[in-house]
Amino acid sequence: MTKEADAGAGVDEAHAWDARLGWAFGLRADDPAERAAALVRLADVQGNVRDTLGRFNELWRLRLPLGGQAQWRDPAFLQAHEMYVEAGRYTLPNALWNRPPGDIRTWQGLSHALLFLGWGARYPQEWARHAKEWGTKQSLIRDVAVADHGETVGTKLTDLVEIVVQRACRCKDCEYLRVARAVDSEDLRGRLETAARSEKMVCNPLFGSPLCVDEAQ
Repeated sequence: MTKEADAGAGVDEAHAWDARLGWAFGLRADDPAERAAALVRLADVQGNVRDTLGRFNELWRLRLPLGGQAQWRDPAFLQAHEMYVEAGRYTLPNALWNRPPGDIRTWQGLSHALLFLGWGARYPQEWARHAKEWGTKQSLIRDVAVADHGETVGTKLTDLVEIVVQRACRCKDCEYLRVARAVDSEDLRGRLETAARSEKMVCNPLFGSPLCVDEAQ
C-alpha cells in the first residue's frame, strides 16, 4: 500500500470511529443535559451488547457438548460471536478492547481512548456507575504513556494528570505517573506546583496516596 493509500485508509478509519462513537464525547461535556443525553445513548448501545452476548452465551451452552473446535465451525455460533463483537464497536469501553498492534500515536481510536480516560477523570462517579473497567483504564493509561505525542494529545494528557491530582484518588490513578513522565514539561510541573500551593492536590499519583477510593466503588 502506498503512503497516499495508507493515509486515505487512516482517514476512513477515523471517520468510521466518529460515525460509531461521535456521540460519546457528550459523556465528558460540561453541560449536564448533554451528558445525560449521552448516558441515555450509552445505556441503549450497552443494552444491545448485553443482548448479543446473551445470545452468544446461549449458543455456547447448547454447543458445549461438541467441543471447542466444533463450536467454532458452527455458522450460527460464529455469527452470534460476530454480532457480539460488532455491537461492542458502538459502545465504550468495548470499542477500545483488543487494540491492533502498532504505534498508539497513529491509532485512529486514540481520541476515543482519551475520551474514556477524560470522562473517568472529570466525572468519576458517572464513569464508575456506567462503564467501570479498571483493567481497561490501566491498559489505556499505560498505552498512552509514551513520549513524542503531537501537541494536541500532549496537552490532553497533561490536562488529565492535572485533573487527577485535584480529586479523590481512584483505583489505577497511580498509573498516571507513567503519563507524567512521558509528557514531562515545564507546563506540567508548573500546573502541579500551582495545585500543591492552592491545596487542591487531593490525590498525587506521582508520589502515591494512601487515600484512594476502593476498587469496589
